[in-house]
Amino acid sequence: MGKLTNSMWRLLGAQSTRNQSKSLALIKEAGNHTDWAADLADDAFVTEAEKLDIGARPGDRAKFLALVREAADRSIGLRPFDVQLQGALRLLEGDIVEMATGEGKTLAGAIAAIGYVLQGHQVHVISVNDYLAGRDAEWMGPLFEVFGIAVHALSENSSRDERRAAYAGDVTYASVNEIGFDVLRDQLALSEDDLVSPKPDVAIIDEADSVLVDEALVPLVLAGSTETEVPDQAIHDVVSRMKKKHYEIDPEGRNVTLTDEGAAFVEEELGGINLYSEEHVGTTLVHLNVAMHAHFLLERDIHYIVRDGGVHLINASRGRVAQLQRWPDGVQAAVELKEGLAQTDSGEVIDTITVQALIGRYPKVCGMTGTALPAGEQFRQFYDLRISQIPPNTRNGRTDLPDRVYDTKANKVEAIVEYVKSVHETGQPVLIGTHDVAESEELAYFLDKAGVKSVVLNAKNDAEEAKIIAEAGKKGAVTVSTQMAGRGTDIRLGGSADDPKAREEVVELGGLCVVGTGRYDTARLDDQLRGRAGRQGDPGTSVFFSSLEDPLVTKNMAFKRDPVSPNEDGSMGSKGIDLIEQAQRIAEGVRLELHANTWRYNKLVNQQREIVVERRMKILTTDLALEELAELEPERYAELTGEKSPAKVDAEAGEKSSDPAEDAAAEETTTDVAPVPREVLSQAAREIMLYHLDRAWADHLAFVADARSSIHLRALGKESPLDEFHRMIVSEFTDLPGEALENARKTFREAKITADGVDLDTADMHRSTTTWTYMVHDNLFASGGAKTLQGIIGIFR
Repeated sequence: MGKLTNSMWRLLGAQSTRNQSKSLALIKEAGNHTDWAADLADDAFVTEAEKLDIGARPGDRAKFLALVREAADRSIGLRPFDVQLQGALRLLEGDIVEMATGEGKTLAGAIAAIGYVLQGHQVHVISVNDYLAGRDAEWMGPLFEVFGIAVHALSENSSRDERRAAYAGDVTYASVNEIGFDVLRDQLALSEDDLVSPKPDVAIIDEADSVLVDEALVPLVLAGSTETEVPDQAIHDVVSRMKKKHYEIDPEGRNVTLTDEGAAFVEEELGGINLYSEEHVGTTLVHLNVAMHAHFLLERDIHYIVRDGGVHLINASRGRVAQLQRWPDGVQAAVELKEGLAQTDSGEVIDTITVQALIGRYPKVCGMTGTALPAGEQFRQFYDLRISQIPPNTRNGRTDLPDRVYDTKANKVEAIVEYVKSVHETGQPVLIGTHDVAESEELAYFLDKAGVKSVVLNAKNDAEEAKIIAEAGKKGAVTVSTQMAGRGTDIRLGGSADDPKAREEVVELGGLCVVGTGRYDTARLDDQLRGRAGRQGDPGTSVFFSSLEDPLVTKNMAFKRDPVSPNEDGSMGSKGIDLIEQAQRIAEGVRLELHANTWRYNKLVNQQREIVVERRMKILTTDLALEELAELEPERYAELTGEKSPAKVDAEAGEKSSDPAEDAAAEETTTDVAPVPREVLSQAAREIMLYHLDRAWADHLAFVADARSSIHLRALGKESPLDEFHRMIVSEFTDLPGEALENARKTFREAKITADGVDLDTADMHRSTTTWTYMVHDNLFASGGAKTLQGIIGIFR
């Protein structure tokens, strides 16, 4: 059994026991320095900490633990448990640390941040949203202050100056998207003073599996205003009148295609056109496919909600409105048309970077989460990160009941309502985790009919989240929440009042009862939902209800003959549990392969971006632009500076006329143009070079997007889509530097450049006056045909 366990740990990328033993030995040694730390005056901590070399001397690391334990006790009233110190040590070793919900990951992360700063690093503590970043920076602020460490937090509302000041500090708390957007916005800088984001150093990632796995391939986008083609209202009107016989949806619910009858219907409705003619196949047919995707695959209250006159996407892994996210490639506008709303402009993509590539910029990455082990393969494969599992400070007191599986959704819902009603009658608080808005509202309706009043938390009221969750542990509370896994707030038994008597009453009732309305595609999310009960040794119960009609089963399994329940209530017993677990294993395998496949497509584009960024940074921070243009266009350079190039001098020497007066007049004319100061000319050359480099990169990204949207067609010709994609974008990128430079030469020759700088607007080279950032919610390879594409590519790999 021991050998099997060690093999599993190695497979999952976990750290060896020896390293854990080393951490425990240091914590034990730290106990020898407890009295020394306790005797220090408050103002002595900085001095003592600066004496330590915690990177090289283990003895100093033990003293550091004693110092930080005492400092935390004095400053924020929290004395770190041994397991929190253990977690901090593993973070300092560059691991992903698994610590259960309620075990104090926030404090462990702050301790690690202090340790990194004392070793001379700048630290970014990266969270999943602005709220957590601001909360944790404020909460841990007094602890950092004890060590003289400057800590700041960023939010969506931070000004440019506030961002620059935050990044200049020792520790910066920020959401992953805000850091990513700052990196992208720096690609608009026209002088070094405009840069905001610093050189990346150390990243400590909270909710690491959410950031590094669930959202790893989410593209962060910087867009600029441009005239874009508006989807055709006539096409949407036709699609809205289509019958089921006109289209087919694949078993996964990811792709929709026209039937022959549907094609004939559309062609007739649009005036007798031929959809597959050269005139329409690249325009009308494309818009038609986008419109069908919006109408038949994207469901209101499951994939998005409509609020305040706009379409708001739902973050599938967190159950909240996905702030700043939108669908790409016309899908957003198509959904807006479907809902009868004003269309928003997606603009032209100026630059983009995935979360995975963003984190890849950091030389040192570590993180913490309650569910690291199930994501161990992704951490190892895509980030070369290992896992350290930290035991709980207090033994888990939660009872996890066997799953209850039913043949149909109707029987499952009936069983859930009956179970919740029976638990509720005892007074034990119940938290029900659902998968989407529609399911949460439907279940609340059936509970209400059964006489059970509940509070619903979903993307429609996520602004009230903290208040709702705070009372979820109160006696008699029934809370129905979508995607509880993504809501990083602890539930206190007895409610928010922190009343010992109320808490004890709920403890005696058995603590919080967690009910899952179906397994997720990954066991990680199941475990996160379960982890809401049993916090810090509290009692609790968890149970999952599933059915063979759940999407997990229907999307991942096919039966020759549908399994039949032997029981009147539709329960499937142990056979049903086996089927659910099998479906989940398949789903997890698909997720891993999709991640790997998508990364293969993204990797080369990310490398190309790094080349462009490096070139851009050299142009921005040096006189390279002027040096190159002066060498390539010596006559224009000589004209602008009032000098003469050696070649021009030699040529003119051979062309002197015999009339001295004529030569003098010509020389007077040559020098009559006021020379442009070198500093101004250097900036003008820089702006010219940057304009054409940025223009070329935006055009390349548009080419990449087009290539991605059509690359699956290459499989029809027995070509490898991946190989063909790489060939296409390498070929296109090879021409980019030369074309950008040639265009810059032309502008340098022809543009008006004076002592006031270069006038690019007159030369019809406008930069976007309006820019904005957003996250692409979905893409071809992360969903929507991804599994089919994965199978096709597997043939050729």
